[in-house]
Formats: sequence, C-alpha cells, structure tokens
Amino acid sequence: MTRNLITVVVILSSVTLAFSQTPSRHNLPGKIYPQVNQDNSVTFTFYAPSANAVVLSLDRDYLMNKDENSLWMVTSDTQSEGFHYYSLKVGGLSFADPSVYTFYGCSRYSSAIEIPENEKDSNWYMPNKKVPHGAVRSLRFWSDVSNKYRRMYIYTPAEYDINTDKLYPVLYLLHGGGEDETGWPNQGRMDNIMDNLIAAGDAVPMIVVMDRGSATLADADPTEINRNLFDFTAYDRVVVEEVVPMIDYGYRTLADRNNRAIAGLSLGGFQSWSIGLLHKDLFAYIGDFSGSGMVASPENYNADLNNRVKLLYVSIGTEEPEHMYAGVKAFHDLLDNNGVKHVYYESPGTGHEWQTWLRSLNQFAALLFQ
Repeated sequence: MTRNLITVVVILSSVTLAFSQTPSRHNLPGKIYPQVNQDNSVTFTFYAPSANAVVLSLDRDYLMNKDENSLWMVTSDTQSEGFHYYSLKVGGLSFADPSVYTFYGCSRYSSAIEIPENEKDSNWYMPNKKVPHGAVRSLRFWSDVSNKYRRMYIYTPAEYDINTDKLYPVLYLLHGGGEDETGWPNQGRMDNIMDNLIAAGDAVPMIVVMDRGSATLADADPTEINRNLFDFTAYDRVVVEEVVPMIDYGYRTLADRNNRAIAGLSLGGFQSWSIGLLHKDLFAYIGDFSGSGMVASPENYNADLNNRVKLLYVSIGTEEPEHMYAGVKAFHDLLDNNGVKHVYYESPGTGHEWQTWLRSLNQFAALLFQ
C-alpha cells in the first residue's frame, strides 16, 4: 500500500511538472524544447556529443550542462513577456538552434523564444479565428535608384478583394537595424494586430507596406557603403521615387498626404522622422517606436508642425537601455516644451524588443486616418 502511494505521488509530481512547462511557440513541429516554465524562465537543450562546451546566448550567456546521453541543457533566468532572439555557441562559433524556426534579426538568421502574455492580455496580437483575415503579399521589384532587385511585403485588409471599388489609406511601416522586410510580418505579428483592430472597429481598414529599410545608390562607392548608418539619402529616394508611386499605381489607394502614414521601430523610427518631416507633402502621420527625431536643430521642432502634420507619435519601453530611454524621453520633453502636439507612450515592463513595438503599433494604427 505504501509503495503504491509513493508511486502515485511520483506520477502526479511528474504530471504537474509537465503541465508547468510549455513548448515555445516557435519550435519546429515535434520539438518540445525550448520550454517556457511557469516562472517565465526557459529550458533549452542541444544534442552535441563531440562538443566540449555549449553556451546559450539569450539575455546573457549561460553555460549549458551535459548529461550522460550527450544532451546539453540549461534553464535561463526569468524572461520578460514577448519575443526574444537567442543563439547557441560552440568553440566560439555562434549559430541558430536547429530545433526552432529562424527569424532575420541581429543582422543574421537567429533563433527565438516567446514569453506569452496571458490569454486575456494577448488576444490583440494573436490570430483570432473569429475575425476576417487580411493577406500579406510579397512583391519583388526593380529599383533604378539602387540598380538591383528589392522586395517588400504589402498587407491588404480582409475586405480589399471584396470591396473592389473602395480606395484605402496606406501606412508605410519600417523595421529596425539588423532586421529586414520580414520583421513586421513575422516577428511583429502585424497582420494579426491589424485584423483584430479592424474587426473590432478600432482602426480603419488600411494597406500596410513593409519595405527593406536600407538602400544604396547605384553609383555608390563600395568602400562607403554602410559607413554611416544614419545617412538615409538612398533610402529616402527609394521610398519617395519608387515605393510610394508603385503602391499608388498597383493598389487601390487614397493617393494624398492625408491618407499616408510612415512609422518605424528603432532605426526605422529615425528614418520615419527623417523621411516624414522632409516630405510633409507626402505624409501627414509620423510614428516612432523606440527611436527619436535626431534633434540636430531643435528650432525645427516647433508649433508650426501642429498645422502641417496630423499626428506625431513617440513611444519607448520602460525597461529599455538607459541611454535609449533617456534619449526618447528628452525628445518627448523637447516637443512638449516647444508646443508640438504629439502622442507619447511608454510600454510598461518591456525593453528594446518586439513587445514594445507590437504595443506601439497597436496604439498607433488605431489613431490613423480617423
């Protein structure tokens, strides 16, 4: 009787442990690790019989432990809610985890885990089978500015192919440094956010364009390429001379400034302010998630903007690196002090990461074209 009781207790303990762990959303089919634990720590495994040491690089480096079956394992510290890149390292070589899908970030294809918000809080960015779903289309096009092919993604709302006489406003949405045009459709869950907002009546149906936020001029000196990350001359021309006209020609758009917005995260936020304010004839809405206006000439940010731009939006995560938070907060204060109307948002408990930017997009898109 006692032995049976002990057996039952052991089995129940194992069941409890199993239910306290959940495979990460981004695992490949059939892969149970990485697993997200109840305390939002994450357990990782990696099979490497010949390795002398394996390191997990997440929020910091973790030295993994090897068992008798050559399986390396480690559990991270508690992670904040949201999407986080990570990699594995053996012998100094950093690579993606073969058990998960990869995402282009950190200027390479990286692994990722996601700490979900609870179901009630996350329903705004998760797919909802009860709402109509829009489409994300891929468009490959030739750029005369760069003398090469480029690719962008275009979201069209669920009604786009039904209401064939209707014209739509357009949001040009830019990714961050080290990412590309796949960032918002994949990591950023942009289509889920837009589908849910539109279905709830919280945002007007709109087209969203996601282009690669970098470009070089066709005659650029190869030694000068990428020398200045904040020189947007080439990309400005791609947007103004090629992307906007192409979208207006190929899609049913409301082709005027009052129906165009531009926004981006981190480096894309800098680009949005630069391109948006240089071309106020094209854009009436400008959004910046975790970037700033790069205020070289504060006098340019004055109350006159209130008459020329319908919406200026600035956001930051409360847990971002101190210099980033301080820079964006100072920019917000400058706008306030200069009498420039704008919306300022701080994402609680998130850092320089996708959860900050998902929340920002969710709020920004609901303010557009009203």
